[in-house]
Amino acid sequence: MASDAAPAGGGAGSVSVLDVINLKKHFPVKKGVLRRTVGQVYAVDDVTFSIAQGETLGLVGESGCGKSTVARTVMRLIEPTDGAIRLDGRDVTRLGKSEMRPYRRQMQMIFQDPFSSLNPRMSAGDIVGEPLLVHGIAQGAERTKAVGALFDQVGLRRAQMKAYPHEFSGGQRQRISIARALALNPKLIVADEPVSALDVSIQAQVINLMMDLQREKRLSYLFIAHDLAVVEHISHRIAVMYLGKIVEYADKQTLFTAPKHPYTQALLSAVPVPNPKLKREKRLLQGDVPSPINPPSGCAFHTRCPYVFDRCKVERPVLTELAPGHVTACHLATS
Repeated sequence: MASDAAPAGGGAGSVSVLDVINLKKHFPVKKGVLRRTVGQVYAVDDVTFSIAQGETLGLVGESGCGKSTVARTVMRLIEPTDGAIRLDGRDVTRLGKSEMRPYRRQMQMIFQDPFSSLNPRMSAGDIVGEPLLVHGIAQGAERTKAVGALFDQVGLRRAQMKAYPHEFSGGQRQRISIARALALNPKLIVADEPVSALDVSIQAQVINLMMDLQREKRLSYLFIAHDLAVVEHISHRIAVMYLGKIVEYADKQTLFTAPKHPYTQALLSAVPVPNPKLKREKRLLQGDVPSPINPPSGCAFHTRCPYVFDRCKVERPVLTELAPGHVTACHLATS
């Protein structure tokens, strides 16, 4: 069954919190004195997925494949070129700033670099409490009490509320970012590489904190990362992106044990095995990622695929359901 519709959610919850349908984000390329548009950067090109309540969807792929652009477009930090974004079944794709404001409380973001995402001139307590002021939820002593409770939740001491970002370690700064994201009791948190800048031991603490908070509050996560071991640990389902498109989408057990797309297989073969006696055959990809300004015809991966044949070069594969909840875009897997 070939389909461009959203793959059915099969994770921790049955109620869909986020539905992204045929999302596109193209950036114009301008040249000359008159700044005329001479092309487009196809950063996100027809991406579809859904996230259920209490579920984590991991989004993986090489640098430049469009993961962060998906995150920022879903959050409406940048405007989509086409497609639909539905939060709790309500279309928020084209809402203006004032119309979007109530929905901002339902979705928050954790950025990759905790230092650059925190205002260095504000204390940690003011940073975490700012959303409460902006949305008119709490002020004065009530706000201070709420911020103290958030510090407790993320493993920080209330005495640290008066400290500034430069006085914290990297892991503590990311805990501040998580506390800020939790301040409005959102349903969805978009985490864009939230642990990539942290030491491995601190990564584990932050990931476990996010999982504990998810179980407690039934949060939904869109979790973006390069580290497949981290993604496997925290995710319920995983979507693999290549050059602005999702090429495979499945629950984590299926994806890690029976990947069907050659790109997914190559990514998994590069994951280190924590046993020096075991050896895994690595599938090295030849060449570089094509330019998103001029993507290849047919399958975008055909310029690097070891199994390429004539059909791949002229016909774009569509996401096809191989088994319930497992879809892939590959002619070899679907023919």
